[in-house]
Amino acid sequence: MKKTLFRVPGDAPTLDWVIYIDYSRYMDTLTAVDALEALAHETRLSVFRLLVQAGSAGLAAGDIAESLGARQNTMSSHLAKLHRAGIVTSQRDGRNIIYRADFEAVSGLILYLMEDCCGRSAELCEPIAASMNC
Repeated sequence: MKKTLFRVPGDAPTLDWVIYIDYSRYMDTLTAVDALEALAHETRLSVFRLLVQAGSAGLAAGDIAESLGARQNTMSSHLAKLHRAGIVTSQRDGRNIIYRADFEAVSGLILYLMEDCCGRSAELCEPIAASMNC
């Protein structure tokens, strides 16, 4: 039996159906917790900051491990955690896997955290926005 990502209205749900819900552009509490949990480790935070510095070019997993003086198998675990949290993307390039910070996801996380900032007084948040060097 074929599984589908979409359920046809009126069809009774069965165990072989997968219901797809599009949460794009929407950050919920559990997603934010996953991202923050992934960043709440010294090595993973260093990896993420390194990927932010690398920008859209990204870095190969081996280069990340070498830059931070970590073993490659340990680095793979850290990169997998960041990837599962949705704040890092990966792309195979020959024998290498290139990792990049997912700036859109992190922007969503920051917006989620700052959504009700300063009692909705925009002037109080201006120094935060001005301090960003983008």
